[in-house]
Amino acid sequence: MSNESVIRKNRRTLILLALIFSAPFIASYALYFWNVRPQPVNYGDLIEVRQLKGTGLNDTDQTIFRMRDLRGKWVLMSIDAGACDEQCRKKLYYMRQVRTYQNAEMDRIERLWLIDDEQKPSPEVLSNYAGMHVILAKNSELLKEVPANGSQHDHIYLIDPIGNLMMRFPKDPDPGKMAKDIKRLLKVSQLEHAMGTDMKH
Repeated sequence: MSNESVIRKNRRTLILLALIFSAPFIASYALYFWNVRPQPVNYGDLIEVRQLKGTGLNDTDQTIFRMRDLRGKWVLMSIDAGACDEQCRKKLYYMRQVRTYQNAEMDRIERLWLIDDEQKPSPEVLSNYAGMHVILAKNSELLKEVPANGSQHDHIYLIDPIGNLMMRFPKDPDPGKMAKDIKRLLKVSQLEHAMGTDMKH
């Protein structure tokens, strides 16, 4: 093969490699300028990550509650009045069902109800949602950093295992889609934990 042929072949190879490496950038710019936006995978709204600070009072035994008490668990959280109207009960029901849907992984999830007034919930409500952490939190800093579209009562929130508020589900949510979000997060966090353990060894 002549030197000229070798040069042409090398040039074609370089051009091909340049096209391969630049393809993702070209595609991203094209999608941007053509206003093509991929659909988000998650159903819930990802919100600015923040740690919830402050204390509340456990309704069951009148002990002090802090978010660190649930560290290591994913937490589904609702904020509502102690009277708990129909919408409130619906949220508590969805939280229970979404947790149950996770089957063998359900123990990695806790449910938290922050009561933002002075009224205590009825024994009927408490018996229907046994195992949930019911916290009297009126005027607590726990409530101050929780963002809402409208009212905090409209949403179910998700807190990660290190205590960060990171997702908010819409008013009148689809529990099936909520459950899929949670299942995906449980799977990803389990993989991250396994990889971190392997690296230590």
